Amino acid sequence: MSDITLGIIGGGQLGSMLAIAAKKLNIKTVVFCDDVDAPAQNFCSKFIYGAYSDREKILEFIQQVDIVTFEFENIPYETLDEINKSKSVLPKPSVNRLIQHRLAEKDFVNKLNIRTTRYVSIEKKSDIVSLEDFLPGILKTTTLGYDGKGQHPIKSIEDLNLLNIDFSKGYILEKLVKLKKEISIIITRFKNQKYEIYEPIENTHQDQILKHSKIPADIDNKIFNQSKDWAISIAEELKYVGTLCVEFFIDKNDNLYVNEIAPRVHNSGHLTINAYNVSQFENHVRAVCGLEQVPIKKISNAKMINLIGDEISSYRKISKLNNNEFFFDYLKKEIKEKRKMGHLTTLI
Repeated sequence: MSDITLGIIGGGQLGSMLAIAAKKLNIKTVVFCDDVDAPAQNFCSKFIYGAYSDREKILEFIQQVDIVTFEFENIPYETLDEINKSKSVLPKPSVNRLIQHRLAEKDFVNKLNIRTTRYVSIEKKSDIVSLEDFLPGILKTTTLGYDGKGQHPIKSIEDLNLLNIDFSKGYILEKLVKLKKEISIIITRFKNQKYEIYEPIENTHQDQILKHSKIPADIDNKIFNQSKDWAISIAEELKYVGTLCVEFFIDKNDNLYVNEIAPRVHNSGHLTINAYNVSQFENHVRAVCGLEQVPIKKISNAKMINLIGDEISSYRKISKLNNNEFFFDYLKKEIKEKRKMGHLTTLI
């Protein structure tokens, strides 16, 4: 085994796949999570259960790791900052703090002269009433939202009147674009300012949850190159270390918009496990642990489907898959509606 022990905060499926990638590189992993049933405990070297605010558990975690990363962005900044005083946290806690706040994130992107959808800060219901030109739009909490949580599509003021929204939270209203498709770019930035960047991935959602991803994306060369350039600009400005995802909208006129940044490995990149020689997860581990950069090579085109809720049940019963199919069961104990339970990647 390597002398490096990687600490991973968060124990969901992304933590599981990071632990698997680390094991391939002979790196031990310690997962710290506030969910006693976190599936990543099935794949890591050691599991620590505790609240992210529990100083004793944080200290126990720090004492057992050399470097720290995280699998999702909604970890208290204070926790990451405290850990970073003793052990290096990558990506930097300041990156996470910026991206945790949707308004700050969009301001950051716009300052790079990169296009986002139109947006405005919302403090009270009457703010929206006076902004009818932003409708149809989507009202989002400025913090703590993912997979459609904390998001309210609003087509008209009548829709707004039907919603029971707590405006004591911060909100951002984004004007909807006439959407043609969605793509994402997965990029890994290493400490030497070098990159590994995967080709654009085309994504489709159901009920605001990612359902299908595929490569190659059906896009023209202009968008192919522009999406990559914008992802590099964002990663460089952040002085990012690790794997980052930038999600994009493409409108009916083939204009490209940054939707949001995920400062971590990403669901749309699951297909890189089987479609490339080096996955997004392995690249993240390599970058944060300061290991050798290996040039990526695509092995095959691919498509990935998320298995949501009870969709996992039939796949758990399949004894043999086709040679070009790869099933990953996240080993979550409880099946819930709209919960990501596993995925299937098919090489095409």
